[in-house]
Amino acid sequence: MNKRLVLGFLLLFVVYQTSEGLQTVFAPGNPLGPALMLLALLLAWPVGRWLDGSGWRAFGLHGRRWVGILGGGLLLAMLAKLAAEAIALWLGIETFAAPVALPLSAVALLLVTTFIPSLAEDILTRGFLLRLAPKPLGFWGYTLASALLYTANHLWRLDWGATEQLRLFCLGLAYGAAAWRFRSLWAAVGLHWGWNLANALLSQAWPGPVEDVAGARLVSAAVHLAIFAILAGWVRRERGEDGGQALAGNASTSP
Repeated sequence: MNKRLVLGFLLLFVVYQTSEGLQTVFAPGNPLGPALMLLALLLAWPVGRWLDGSGWRAFGLHGRRWVGILGGGLLLAMLAKLAAEAIALWLGIETFAAPVALPLSAVALLLVTTFIPSLAEDILTRGFLLRLAPKPLGFWGYTLASALLYTANHLWRLDWGATEQLRLFCLGLAYGAAAWRFRSLWAAVGLHWGWNLANALLSQAWPGPVEDVAGARLVSAAVHLAIFAILAGWVRRERGEDGGQALAGNASTSP
């Protein structure tokens, strides 16, 4: 395995986990945590340059249609979050609460504060694997490997229980499948960012109490499994139509 790839991964991993540890456990509210998260994202550029001279593109952040891919994933994830909320209300997992109006400044802040960690984590848990070329791994190999890496990356949530680990794994399946399908990390970023953004917006604009935390996690897992199933069916259908060549054709700038 490429030593530069391993060293680059370890560098970003340490910075990312230090940020997460500060924000989750040791110093919530301390600006150092978010600053280190931004540093992890910025460091990905020189790491990418060190790997092959392409900066962030080294991790699959490329493609002429990246804006549409990002926007489509963002919209899909936000609709999926609304569906999950509706299911949770119907099952009695969450309780309806009166909505609260959010100022535009709060919305703008959430757009930034959910985008940066989503992108940084996607580079770490999916971009490096995408750089290894998903073709030898195949759809299932890449998706499973990225989902496991995504779950393991949440070190500071290991004591949150089995339902949280299951939820993270199912999220990882959906996001990994999107990255592999489009051969672009922007597909995963769109879904990841959209879910985090919708979750943050709803928690502030509609702060209803959660009656069953484990149940809410299982609903999130189920919604992401549905997204994964759609993407897996899409990949299988394309491979059946043209012997697998369509996927290779989507990667004109494959990492």
